[in-house]
Amino acid sequence: MWRTGNRPLFDELLRWLSRVTGKFSFSKGTIYTTMNMTLRLASLAIGAALTAAAWAFAPFQSLSTATEDGTDPHQRTNLFVTDSTSPYPYRIPAIAKAYNGDLVAVSDLRPCGADIGYGRVDLMCRISPDNGGTWGKEFAIVRGSGVKGAYDCGFGDAALVADGDSPAMLLICVSGNTVYFSSKRTAPAAISRFYSYDNGRTWSASQNITEDIYKLFDKSALGPVDGCFAGSGRICQSRIVKKGRYYRLYMALAAHPNGNRVLYSDNFGKTWAVLGDVDSSPAPKGDEPKCEELPDGTVVLSSRTEGGRYFNLFTYTNARRAQGSWGQAAFSGEKNHGTVAKGNACNGEILILPAMRMEDRAEVYVALQSVPMGPGRANVGIYYKELASKADFSSPEAFASDWDGAMQVSRINSAYSTMTQQQDGRIAFFFEEETFGKAYTNVYESFSLGEITGEAYNFYPAVDRSLFVESVGGGMPLRKAVVKHPHR
Repeated sequence: MWRTGNRPLFDELLRWLSRVTGKFSFSKGTIYTTMNMTLRLASLAIGAALTAAAWAFAPFQSLSTATEDGTDPHQRTNLFVTDSTSPYPYRIPAIAKAYNGDLVAVSDLRPCGADIGYGRVDLMCRISPDNGGTWGKEFAIVRGSGVKGAYDCGFGDAALVADGDSPAMLLICVSGNTVYFSSKRTAPAAISRFYSYDNGRTWSASQNITEDIYKLFDKSALGPVDGCFAGSGRICQSRIVKKGRYYRLYMALAAHPNGNRVLYSDNFGKTWAVLGDVDSSPAPKGDEPKCEELPDGTVVLSSRTEGGRYFNLFTYTNARRAQGSWGQAAFSGEKNHGTVAKGNACNGEILILPAMRMEDRAEVYVALQSVPMGPGRANVGIYYKELASKADFSSPEAFASDWDGAMQVSRINSAYSTMTQQQDGRIAFFFEEETFGKAYTNVYESFSLGEITGEAYNFYPAVDRSLFVESVGGGMPLRKAVVKHPHR
């Protein structure tokens, strides 16, 4: 691997490119920038060529096969341990890569011994400054009071996102002392919001946004939502759609009655709106969901169900105005060679990365979906699917079927999982496992895209996104995916 000093050449080029080009924004269908347009276009052309060249000349192997001191980057760390000596169990992993590159990992600590809503639950955090090589000490983001009936009785099931352009982070969680399935519109399970403005090192006090969320559905033809919460793990930030200061957020909700809903925010979670038709559900039978973004700006909903996942796609007609429509939810499982979760229904994560197909150096995207492969809640793994053209995601059915393979991560009882991409390009995988015979220890492990796919694909951020795009609506022009942060 070519190096300049102690950093690979292509990493240096990517960092230079980020300083020169910044990001695109869109206003009424016209690109505007913070520097002279002529200079900006010239820098983008040069930057795109250098980025592609740097990655093309990198060895055709995983993005990172060794740390700077030559040690193996493939490491496993038990971040939050539940064993025979633990007074309380841990559960529910969430992870994000902060703006400065730190990994921020969050977990429930459950003095009540059960799910949020049954009593005291705390949210705990650990931070790695070096792509998971070392981790700081555990600290509390917030501790529940344990007071019966109180809004602050407990805080759990965290959903996390880091802004790609600033040290801001957002955490949404369930709070209070009401169990999800006992929640009623008149006495709902509460929803809390926390902000960090220093890459996850300190956090604001809790902000009660329960009514802000529930009232969005009060006039729906489906009737009010009695209970809802954000799918724990990762909130999705768009890499394409920006309106104002921030790139758009997508947050998927488990809700009853009538299944999943999806919200979006253009101000980093200060306010939320319904994505799509408020009078219908994108997955009426869906449970705990996640969102991700396809290369053309289409939003993917991935939802927990018995035996696999439900997938649905939201296609924009006008991205700036968030106008568009959902398709019909499609099941992905054994019958259509999808994301099989044998004998279980469990939370998992979806992540889509630009990639190079190693066989012929073709530019593609690769979708990753984690689930317990089973039988039962055991053998957590990661499925992968090549997205070589729009035909591979032309409909929910097309996306849900014919996944290409899987890598098994755990070989014992294991359950919830989430993932994000690290600063070094590897995938930070964070999952629950009965490592010490008790449910659960929250385990961190990192993998390259090559390791997950049997070296069939390499992470390649210089993919020409225009090959996959017809339009993202609202007059937004096409552009290549050569941006300051190739993937959040």
